[in-house]
Amino acid sequence: MPTIKDVAIRAGVTVTTVSRVLNNRGYISQSTREKVHRVMKEMHYQPNEIARSLTRKRSMMLGMIIPTIAHPFFGELTNYIENYASSLGYKLLICNSRMDKQKEKEYIDMLKSNRVDGVIMGSHTLDVEEYVKLKQPIVTFDRRIADIPYVSSDNYKGGVLAAELLLNKGCKKIAHICGNLSLDLLGNKRSEGFIETLRHRSMEPAVIELGTDVFEHSDYERVILKLLQEHPDVDGLFASSDIIAMNVIKVCSSLGIKIPEQLKLIGYDDIQFAALMNPSITTIRQPLEEMAKLAVDLIDRLAAAETVPLEHILPVTIVERETT
Repeated sequence: MPTIKDVAIRAGVTVTTVSRVLNNRGYISQSTREKVHRVMKEMHYQPNEIARSLTRKRSMMLGMIIPTIAHPFFGELTNYIENYASSLGYKLLICNSRMDKQKEKEYIDMLKSNRVDGVIMGSHTLDVEEYVKLKQPIVTFDRRIADIPYVSSDNYKGGVLAAELLLNKGCKKIAHICGNLSLDLLGNKRSEGFIETLRHRSMEPAVIELGTDVFEHSDYERVILKLLQEHPDVDGLFASSDIIAMNVIKVCSSLGIKIPEQLKLIGYDDIQFAALMNPSITTIRQPLEEMAKLAVDLIDRLAAAETVPLEHILPVTIVERETT
């Protein structure tokens, strides 16, 4: 079985250089990096991960808990996080909680037993104490939990932008479909910004909230159909996600409601499918890739015992397409 010293000799570099390549730490030229990887492959060298983790006192594994990877938003977010974490030498353990307290608790226990270097939380159903007592660093998405750093887009501004666009388009009866506003999520600020902006213009929107665990298209369609039946005069609608907006397009098509002629529609997130829909969806763009990289960087710094700021709010922009 070849050793790290054998790899160094054949590659014509020091053992320290091989170690830096393995751990993705320190400056190594691309040509040297490629040469070391080529030699490792030729020699069938397999690093001893247990020994490496003991030496570093780090496992180079991260945990990520999300409601469901089947949801395109969380799928794209996970893809960006895994890709960037991998470039830093981390492996990612992905957990689908379905917003179930018991599952989330079991996943947290599993991540603790696997000694992950940190946890990125995109699902939060447990009491604050469950997170605070974790020894591993945590970074959350769209939720403030005690003194835990969090990453979010400027949700309030996103809601304001959506309201202003619908008003500028001449909408007179405006509606909003959003997540459960009783949950303590920063994402609910997009609803606050939207509703407050309309009220400042003496307009009260029709608001329908989804349940705490609504991720199936049939559930979305049921809520949308209910809204359009109860408010047939709605001519502007802000959906708090692009997935909801996509389902609005489907339901409107079945009812013969033309978008944007009869109903102007705005989503949130700017997932890749938003531009592929027919009509393509006007949406509030979250800088998802930048948010993912920031979350990984924060975990990496926390794992290295650095101190980081708690609040990280990234700007949003409006992307106007065919639904308005």
